[in-house]
Amino acid sequence: MTQTIAPRVRTLVLLILAVAGALLAGAAPVSAHAALTGSDPAQGAVVDTAPSQVSLTFSEPIAVGDDSVRVLDPKGERVDKGDPANPSGTTYSVRLVSGLPDGTYTVAYQVVSADSHPVAGAFTFSIGAPSETTVSVSAQGSDDGLVGWLYGFGRYVSYAGFVVLAGGAAFVLACWAPGARVRAVQRLVVSGWLALTSATLGLLMLRGSYTTSGKVGDVFDLELLGDVLQTKTGAALVSRLLLLAAAALFIAVLFGAYARTADAVEPDRDAEDDGGGDDGGDDGGPDKRDLTFGLALGGTVVAAGLAASWAMSEHASQGLQAGVAMPVDVVHLLAVAAWLGGLTALLVALYRAPVETPVGRDAVRRFSRLAFGSVVTLAVTGVYQSWRQLGSWSAFTDTRYGQLLLVKIALVAVMVAVAFLSRRWTQRLADARVSEAAEEAERTEAAEEAERTEAAERAEEAVRAEEAVRAKEAVRAEATQRAEEGVRAKEAVRVKATERAKEAKQPAGTAPAEASGTSEVSEASMAVEPPKASGASDASDAEKAEAGQDSVRAAQLARQRAAAEAARQKRLRDADPNRFGLRRSVLAEAGVAVVLLAVTTVLTQTEPGRTEQDARAATAASSSASATGQGSGAVSLTMPFDTGGKSGKGVVSIDLDPAQAGDNALHVYVEGPDGTPVDVPEVKIALTLAAQNIGPLPVAPDHVTTGHWSASRVQIPMAGDWKVEVTVRTSDIDQVTVSKNAQIG
Repeated sequence: MTQTIAPRVRTLVLLILAVAGALLAGAAPVSAHAALTGSDPAQGAVVDTAPSQVSLTFSEPIAVGDDSVRVLDPKGERVDKGDPANPSGTTYSVRLVSGLPDGTYTVAYQVVSADSHPVAGAFTFSIGAPSETTVSVSAQGSDDGLVGWLYGFGRYVSYAGFVVLAGGAAFVLACWAPGARVRAVQRLVVSGWLALTSATLGLLMLRGSYTTSGKVGDVFDLELLGDVLQTKTGAALVSRLLLLAAAALFIAVLFGAYARTADAVEPDRDAEDDGGGDDGGDDGGPDKRDLTFGLALGGTVVAAGLAASWAMSEHASQGLQAGVAMPVDVVHLLAVAAWLGGLTALLVALYRAPVETPVGRDAVRRFSRLAFGSVVTLAVTGVYQSWRQLGSWSAFTDTRYGQLLLVKIALVAVMVAVAFLSRRWTQRLADARVSEAAEEAERTEAAEEAERTEAAERAEEAVRAEEAVRAKEAVRAEATQRAEEGVRAKEAVRVKATERAKEAKQPAGTAPAEASGTSEVSEASMAVEPPKASGASDASDAEKAEAGQDSVRAAQLARQRAAAEAARQKRLRDADPNRFGLRRSVLAEAGVAVVLLAVTTVLTQTEPGRTEQDARAATAASSSASATGQGSGAVSLTMPFDTGGKSGKGVVSIDLDPAQAGDNALHVYVEGPDGTPVDVPEVKIALTLAAQNIGPLPVAPDHVTTGHWSASRVQIPMAGDWKVEVTVRTSDIDQVTVSKNAQIG
């Protein structure tokens, strides 16, 4: 069974990557997160006299350059002069040359929204009457070509690298300390760091071309790179690189000093233990606990800083409640990393961990609890972010952002369902471990009893061998003693014979000869024994050599048995149906996570639903004004508003006629998001000429009919660039002030 796992895994991973790539490649070009909500002259408008400037109003602040706004005459020649100005709020204007002839003029803009995305578009207006024009209004944005695709791919790689880096490290610290010694887990976390670092460098190089020309040749333009470093996005990318340097030190300590203190094998607890005790698997001394605490604290700070580099430069930094949205976005990203990154580390550990360092049941259960907490955090922060970016239920289905968000929610639901299956496999693995533990205890007890019996038998054999050696030595000693006694007896007999011979008056030289002979016999008898002692010593050395060879063979046999047992345990582990099921469910969960990350990347590059609906409302209001006569004044201003309360969204339009110094008639129109007139509790107008320190001059219009207020004899003391502020109150506590500038006189 296990031989077919690897090919299936490779096939599934390739399929997942192909789906993710198709999703990224098939996604529409990146939509801007700032939308054009109004202009003066309006899109498609026909004015009687040539305006002195063109004003553009966006849904959020933008960054403009020298050529961000261009106005072209029917022949394609530029008629704007000077750099774009920002007279107030989100309105930007560019002055026009004087004496423009009648005809159709094209306004083309290419700016960068406050959440770092390029915004490009074009529209036309006419002076006197429409005419033919050689300018195409369907301009291509800088993010539509190869540079835009590379930038989007770099964002995906950076998100994936952050998830693997932060989540893998969290898995080791919080769930499986022995994983710090596993080479496959080390390679995973280091690859996450490398991916995030290389992607960040690539984004920094691509940024200048991405927000301007979109040309590949401008990627290495050092002047553009210098301009990028002065922007909020450039500062965020540089901050991310500095934090990655700190992350490199964290990784070195995690897989260095911390890995040396981690146990090679973390034994599972009994099934009756419901996870009490040390959830981190850290049973070391105070030094290890201090090191673990320091790594956890430092890692959290670095990970939060990396997450903040996204939160402070993208969606969360603009729009409603930015001060709340940015911390919420940081927590959301950390929860994503803990869940998806930890899941990736678990998958690698299940497939690549060596047999001597298996992933224990406790590690899986600890990650299960970590993942559950992450999912709860994602649900809470996701609900807030969805409300902030959509603003209404209809935006789920009417906007691209809402549709992608529905896909993301569906993928999260699938992942949670698969995670539930993983929890069941984990519980089955725990139940199986209970019976296996009992059987293993019985086998261990029997093996210990057999070892004790064998040891006793060996001890008895050793005693018997020692007693036999002693008996043999005793026999030899007794034989030697008897031989010596015989020699002494023989010597005594000879001495007596000599004495008797002397007494019988034998020749004088006989006795010495006999004595000499006797001495020689005695010496010969004494010389017989040394060979006997030498033979005994040789036998003892042979026995010792044989015993040494036996110990060497025993050690070799023990190593062979250990290797065979390790191979058997690996085969049993791979063939375990519960572990096999857990592997498959975790692999499926990781596959869904890859697609989910791709959808999230596309989602962060898509115009929020709230902004898209505001732009539609402004366009609808402009069209409605043209059809009903609204906007027939010399100056017509259209401004979307959102008070944040119930029914707090809509569009307010101001008509001022004749828009000259002196008496003027002012009309106010309020419409809902669908373009129908609506009444609100209060509408107030204020006029300010900042250049002359005049104002604000309050105007209190009278209610005429549904959605219509008017005021006559509105005194404007002098000509100039006046700021028109409109305060709309939709309830007792919900109100907002919007403004635009208008050239009067």
